[in-house]
Amino acid sequence: MDQHRMSLPAKHLPLNTPGTVTTFYAYEGGPARNALLAAMALQLAADPAQAPVLVIDWDLESPSLHGWFGEPQDDEEACGLVDYVDALREALLRQRGRPGHEHLDAAADAVLDAVDWRAYLSRADGRHPLYLMSAGRFDAGYAERAGRLDWDALFDACPALLRRFAARMARHFRHVLVACRSGRSAAVSACTTLVPDRLVGLFTPAPGSLDGLAGVVERAVDYRCTHEDEQRPLLVYPVACSADGMRGDPGQRWRRGDAAGEGYQARVEALLGRAYGLSQLRLEHWFDEVHLPLCVTVAIAPWDAGRRGLAHPAACLLSWFTRGGFPWHSPEEVRLREAIARLRLQGDSAAQLAAHLARLGSLCREEERAVEAEALLRDSLALHGAALGPDHPDTRATLAALAALHLGGDAEDDDGQHGEQMHKARLDEARRAFEALVQSCARSVGAEHAETLAARSSLACTLGRLGERERALALHEQVVATCERLWGEAHPATLDSLEDLAVTLGRQQEKERARVLLERVLEGRRSLQGREHQDSLRCARRLALLLAEMGELGNARRLLEAVLRACERQEGPYALPTQRVRAALAEVFAAQGDMAALRGIGMGQAAALAPPHAEPDVSVLDDLQGRCAQLQELIDRDSQREARVLADNIRDTLPWSSVAHSLRKRAAAMIEQVYLQDGDMDAVLALNKDLVSSLEGALSRSRRHPPPALPGR
Repeated sequence: MDQHRMSLPAKHLPLNTPGTVTTFYAYEGGPARNALLAAMALQLAADPAQAPVLVIDWDLESPSLHGWFGEPQDDEEACGLVDYVDALREALLRQRGRPGHEHLDAAADAVLDAVDWRAYLSRADGRHPLYLMSAGRFDAGYAERAGRLDWDALFDACPALLRRFAARMARHFRHVLVACRSGRSAAVSACTTLVPDRLVGLFTPAPGSLDGLAGVVERAVDYRCTHEDEQRPLLVYPVACSADGMRGDPGQRWRRGDAAGEGYQARVEALLGRAYGLSQLRLEHWFDEVHLPLCVTVAIAPWDAGRRGLAHPAACLLSWFTRGGFPWHSPEEVRLREAIARLRLQGDSAAQLAAHLARLGSLCREEERAVEAEALLRDSLALHGAALGPDHPDTRATLAALAALHLGGDAEDDDGQHGEQMHKARLDEARRAFEALVQSCARSVGAEHAETLAARSSLACTLGRLGERERALALHEQVVATCERLWGEAHPATLDSLEDLAVTLGRQQEKERARVLLERVLEGRRSLQGREHQDSLRCARRLALLLAEMGELGNARRLLEAVLRACERQEGPYALPTQRVRAALAEVFAAQGDMAALRGIGMGQAAALAPPHAEPDVSVLDDLQGRCAQLQELIDRDSQREARVLADNIRDTLPWSSVAHSLRKRAAAMIEQVYLQDGDMDAVLALNKDLVSSLEGALSRSRRHPPPALPGR
């Protein structure tokens, strides 16, 4: 191995900016861990921007990482981690009692300075700058030396030693990838808590696998939060490993869950939400892309076959990893954030920066992260205005997006009961923004341009929500009349203005007029754009919700079933738009008392009916009314975290079947609103499963024991 001895090019020593240290952990499954680490290391080392790369085999009980790089397994000359730590321990003994090393970091640095780490590394790839610190010298005494290592005692003697070692390696390598042993031990704690900047956690469907990863993450985060010297971020990348990747979970039961239990996505989202203090976190894009087929990792022969088999999973993970993106960001969001950071650093492309901020704000808005979306759109608007002027098309587009956000979302979200609970201050913001937009459009493109008329129609919707009924309807009718005069009754702009008018009429309880208009718009959209165009589906959903409010449950059900089928084809079964349609359809099923359909759709809503003659408990009613008022106040103040805590409490403690339908429906709708604002569709699903289970028994009892006849009947 002497020919492979460590020799880094001088230009890489040290790096201008520190690299990152990443630990790869699997509660079980060392081959999968090593396979993914090796595949990522090879791809990173082949990229000059990401090299040089160091891999460390910290699995001293089952050392095998060297085999993934073609290193001989019987080399008795090559030193490694065991030998290096032994040398550090001896240096530590020599340093004890010397003056000037009372400071923890200084003491650790003095020990590290006494041992040349280069002597314990070897080249792992002759073509690229990839280096290996193996587990150790595999002679007859290896097992004894490895067993002698006492990580607890080493930490007690020099608490900063491993942290400073990791920092030193990061000064010389862009990426340091550490293979951690499985299970739980002091060595695991050293690898996952003290050493890394990032943690790649692998888990399988095996019992205890995900629990083991959760325990490691929680202990690492808790330790760093409670120890002053260790308060640094830990970025966690969870990797699901099934028999054959995504095909190993064909029914999505492991990922999504079923009646027997919660799926892994919801559990990992909850784990990371707790770790990072985020109430709204979705890993939909992440788990769509990042998954590891175990079949590739458990039967690889020879070693280099694994490079080809794992190239794609490694590349998927690296699309987040190399940019330092959070796993709850979509790939597009990761790319946008990287571009925004680069443009901010350059400081000379204000218009391009504004465009990226606007696009990122739109992505956040689509995922219902309203606070973040608003901040991004405000930054974009200021930059657009300064660089391009207030009347530039890009400035107007950003102002329109910000105004729509204040209004309560885009056209697909501005109907239904949740919109009625919008905070007045936000509606006032929307009003001012739309008024400014109308003026800007009129100056730029004219008073009768389609963009100006669309802004006026949105302003009318805002006025309607603010209670200015007469002015809102008058403005709507002016816009409709102008569109019909300019383009005719079937033009998209005319249909848009009619749909906006119908929404405002519905809010004013003029449901029959709203129904007539929506039916006209739906017919026009289907004729002009097709039955499955997004505008047609949105209009059909609106009409269905209105029909349900009017008691026409059969017609509402047929419309929503058609919309759901189209959304599942276009967006996928678990996209947020699909989930919203499924939730609306479930409410209709529940109102019809169709529990079989409710269970079948997998999203039973809280509007399920209890027996009409059930007597509510007065104390339950009083308690629920008080907590609902408190929850509404938190929602209005945008206190999302506190609202989530209270919503969870109501859900877990309320005897739903003993509460009258109207109050139960209100409470359930508010809880659902909180979950939807979190983007937590799995919580919505769990809520509805609980409610259905509670109410099914009462409904069954009501069929067996019908209520007594009312007097006079």
